[in-house]
Amino acid sequence: MRIELDFITVLLQWPLLAKGVLWTLGLTAISAVIGLVVGTLCAWARSSGPLWLRWVVGCYVELIRNTPFIVQLFFVFFGLPAAGVKLTPEIASVIAMVINLGAYAAEIVRAGIDATPKGQFEAAASLALSRVQTFLHVVLPPALQKVWPALTSQIIIVMLGSAVCGQISTEELSYAANLIQSRNFRAFEAFIVATGIYLLLSMGVRALLNWAGPRYLFGGRRG
Repeated sequence: MRIELDFITVLLQWPLLAKGVLWTLGLTAISAVIGLVVGTLCAWARSSGPLWLRWVVGCYVELIRNTPFIVQLFFVFFGLPAAGVKLTPEIASVIAMVINLGAYAAEIVRAGIDATPKGQFEAAASLALSRVQTFLHVVLPPALQKVWPALTSQIIIVMLGSAVCGQISTEELSYAANLIQSRNFRAFEAFIVATGIYLLLSMGVRALLNWAGPRYLFGGRRG
């Protein structure tokens, strides 16, 4: 049996693929920014917050880390409307991705915070810095520097996980590939092309984060 591959038919649908790539990158960018903020706040809460807040954040982290992302996505998109909260597929996707990334980032950042030498806290106290100033200027930058490779990998995992957002009609890359194969019945070629694009996106996003982290989040600009 001879199999003839026709990638041209798939590539001719490049506007759909381009739109899917833009949606995937957009969802990832928004989720990464908000998710890292959520994760950092949760990490602070688990390291230095009051006991009740540690317990609440701990429950959130364990709940998200021990349930599938697609279940979290379906809960946000199908469950919240039952409580009167109606969301578009795109907003539901962002919320689910933020919740997921925030939980994982919380533990990653907390590991970096816990690795901060106590001498830095004592030095900050001797300079009469407040707890917020100590955390933002003394503790957080070196903590992020220690765990940035892990955070980068987690962001990419969340980006790749956005592929399931097509299940709720979010027009990201996997949705575009599925739409293309439904039109021309070239499922193998469509998803091979999507796989290659995901690979390139992962490599590009990793390179961008490795470049941006040391310049804008820790270490300052380097001329």
